[in-house]
Amino acid sequence: MDRIETINQVAAELHASEQAIDAAIVQATTLVQAFVGARAKLSLSPVAAAGSQTKAMEAVAALGAAREAMIACHAEMAKDHRRLGFGVYNVGPLDKPDDAEYGPPKKPTVEAAAAKHLKVV
Repeated sequence: MDRIETINQVAAELHASEQAIDAAIVQATTLVQAFVGARAKLSLSPVAAAGSQTKAMEAVAALGAAREAMIACHAEMAKDHRRLGFGVYNVGPLDKPDDAEYGPPKKPTVEAAAAKHLKVV
């Protein structure tokens, strides 16, 4: 296996891991939604099964933390890739924002908020 194939294999595993975490988040949030829907359908008190629902929501939060860690891993791997002089071999299957966009969300300006409400007449 040559260098490019090895790098592409690692990149494929990274993307598969990211997608697996996203799929797990979707599944776990569907479970929470099922809890709420079942409780309403069965006319149960919000106290019923509160413990198990809370644990499911804790799992969603843990998956969110895992997703953040995987994003950080992805960013570090990109830095390592450049540091080792491998250049750009594979952009990946997803449209990704620039590194600067991984920081805290920017607050919209008053002008930007006002511009959203303007319509062409």
